[in-house]
Amino acid sequence: MFTEVLLALVIGGLIYFLVQRSKNQVLTTEDGWWGSGAPRDAGEDDTIRSFRVTTSDQELETCTSSLISCQDLYRRIDLTRPFPSLEDSQFNYGFNSQYLQKVVSYWRNEFDWRKQVDKLNQYPHFKTKIEGIDIHYLHVKPKKVPEGTSAVPLIMVHGWPGSFYEFYGLIPLLTDLSNPHNLVFEVVCPSIPGYGFSEAPHKKGFDSVCAARIFHKLMKRLGFQQYYTHAGDWGWLVTTNMAQLEPKTVKGLHLNFAPPSKPGLSMALSMMLGRHFPKLFGFTDFDIQRLFPCMEKLVVESIKETGYMHIQATKPDTVGRGLNDSPVGLAAYILEKFSTWTSHDFRNLDDGGLTRKFSLDDLLTNVMIYWTSGCIISSMRFYKENFGQGLDAPHAKIPVYVPTGFACFPNELMHTPRLWVKQKYRKLVTFTPMDRGGHFAAMEEPQLMAEDIQKFTKIVEGKVKE
Repeated sequence: MFTEVLLALVIGGLIYFLVQRSKNQVLTTEDGWWGSGAPRDAGEDDTIRSFRVTTSDQELETCTSSLISCQDLYRRIDLTRPFPSLEDSQFNYGFNSQYLQKVVSYWRNEFDWRKQVDKLNQYPHFKTKIEGIDIHYLHVKPKKVPEGTSAVPLIMVHGWPGSFYEFYGLIPLLTDLSNPHNLVFEVVCPSIPGYGFSEAPHKKGFDSVCAARIFHKLMKRLGFQQYYTHAGDWGWLVTTNMAQLEPKTVKGLHLNFAPPSKPGLSMALSMMLGRHFPKLFGFTDFDIQRLFPCMEKLVVESIKETGYMHIQATKPDTVGRGLNDSPVGLAAYILEKFSTWTSHDFRNLDDGGLTRKFSLDDLLTNVMIYWTSGCIISSMRFYKENFGQGLDAPHAKIPVYVPTGFACFPNELMHTPRLWVKQKYRKLVTFTPMDRGGHFAAMEEPQLMAEDIQKFTKIVEGKVKE
């Protein structure tokens, strides 16, 4: 009996030691310089400058725009060379050529870029230089804050092939206090360096940790000492790294995408036994449905949807040059993701289901952000910089102890059950199975997203019980 008690104490002490040690693990990083040439001896210019998205006839029809660098949009659209899709192929071979011609015709003849530029400029844009490169961001303050309260600072980070524009339907739901029982947020939406209107790094090695460090510097430059984060896609990793770098600065981390960064024993056991003993792992019927199709189907689905990733994680500059030259190629490459990543079933539709969830105006506005800034190559390089480290990246081994909320959308690319989320995010405050929505959830279902951000933040702030 004494031996058993002693053994239990030793094992318990070892577990406690390992848990406490992991709690003390903090991701470390060093300042970088991503501008061209050597770092400036005089120090960095930390001024904040207003920025506006602009357009003109010259931008669209001649070669004088500084943003486009002599890329003539309309001329290039007119010179595109159509190629027929196979009969009855829908979106199963990629973007259907017949429907692409309809999208291109709308883009060329009906899409009003000036109107969309006005929409982009409805929120204040700024730029500031951090670690040698210009960082673009939106900073949206609430028009009204209830007396005796203050706005909750929130940084929201996009991914690929999205942009800050993904959050345009979500921002007013968080900053306008239509419900007096809700919190009101002060929102910052940066463009990841190399995306949108943020300057691209000029040197190799700019990964998610570098982006996280820069965004911490941005928020502190804006006067915030603590703040919440929200993200999906690459933003998931950037904001996760922010929580790992400065766990006391990030008050709460809200995600709608969280693939396992480093598979562990509990994940392996759940995959082996979860189908037969679902309650043992807390699996729901939906978990079973998403996690346990036949192995052949899992492999085929992975191959169908990850080809782009292999290209961008190895030779992004090669395919990028073609997309940077062809607006039609760029649109096909980006918009195909807004079809199949919103729902796999959309592959079987002639129009890819694109306008079932989004408008062509919104989809083409996102494409135009890539086109006018010429950022497709630099945005794709982010894959190479991050995947180059593989599973040995330091952040993959460090748990997150910042309060975390997870919105689980049913049509997400990879289903992550509660057990797997908790393996990385040890202080999981909310896990919400959503009624509908896919990968671009903030753009597709802004109301559902806003409600979940509110619920999570209220719990962390102590406004409601967990």
